[in-house]
Amino acid sequence: MAEERGFRSASGAPIALRRRQHSASCRELAVRGPRLQLRSLSAATSAVWLAAYGLFALSENSMVLSAAIFITLIGLIVYLHFVKIDQESLLVIGSLGIQVTSSYASGKESTTFIEIGQVKDVVINEAIHMQKVIYYLCILLQDPEDPQGVSEVVPLFQSSKPRLDCLIEVYKSCQEILEQRKTAPQSS
Repeated sequence: MAEERGFRSASGAPIALRRRQHSASCRELAVRGPRLQLRSLSAATSAVWLAAYGLFALSENSMVLSAAIFITLIGLIVYLHFVKIDQESLLVIGSLGIQVTSSYASGKESTTFIEIGQVKDVVINEAIHMQKVIYYLCILLQDPEDPQGVSEVVPLFQSSKPRLDCLIEVYKSCQEILEQRKTAPQSS
């Protein structure tokens, strides 16, 4: 069963939250940001190439045009492969852990897995950024030396930056599964 709802990011861009329930203790939550706009990409490329053509007309050096084309293509590859994230997903499996995946525009994926024993809690935190209060979801990792302490805070959805209403949906889904784990009898 999968459902998708539209939300907005902290900057006001449209994003979509897709919830997929695999089982009672396994849920996938994916936030998809806006796709790469061909119009803005074409405008940036045209601006660089027009500036290069202007420099070529003044200097009559063909290396300027070659450099502009080369720099634009390398910049585009770097942007698509390392910067532009299309989707961020969270796979919460009550008995195993939490898998965090970022899918880039080039098709590359970056995945991190956190064992359930390391997870202390999932919380919504707030921060002040550019004179605005923004909210973000994070995983609190349990300190191995101090069961009451937190060793690390892992922020989620850093690229899409969903607003509070979307974060609450994700938070509730995570908490449902984490509560199942806390109430389930521990096997020795």
